[in-house]
Amino acid sequence: MQSAICRSPRCFNVETVEYKNISFTVWDVGGRIRSVLCGAIGIIFVVDSNDRDRISEAREELQRMLNEDELREALLLVFANKQDLPNAMNAAEITDKLGLHSLRQRQWYIQATCATSGDGPYEGLEWLSNNLKNST
Repeated sequence: MQSAICRSPRCFNVETVEYKNISFTVWDVGGRIRSVLCGAIGIIFVVDSNDRDRISEAREELQRMLNEDELREALLLVFANKQDLPNAMNAAEITDKLGLHSLRQRQWYIQATCATSGDGPYEGLEWLSNNLKNST
């Protein structure tokens, strides 16, 4: 189920995904995270693994988001997307570039994905669903 929600003057793509009896409400906020923070218990941060020029920008945005009080306890799942491309950074390189090892007070996981083939997202959702169950 996909829809668009407008909170004047911004619109977000929202989709509900069912996985292992857990209903995930997924918001594509495109950097406008403050509008949807309330009640978030997990974050899925999607990185373009092929975009080496903007990986530092992705790191800054991730850090800004993780510094929000409302997300202090949220689990972090990073999708290293576009792994099918020949120059894509692998999950280990993305981990390093995003500084994920410095997140000592937060549960996080990185999953290599390819949205066009469907490789990877379910493995990441498996981690997220298991950890959400364990934290409740």
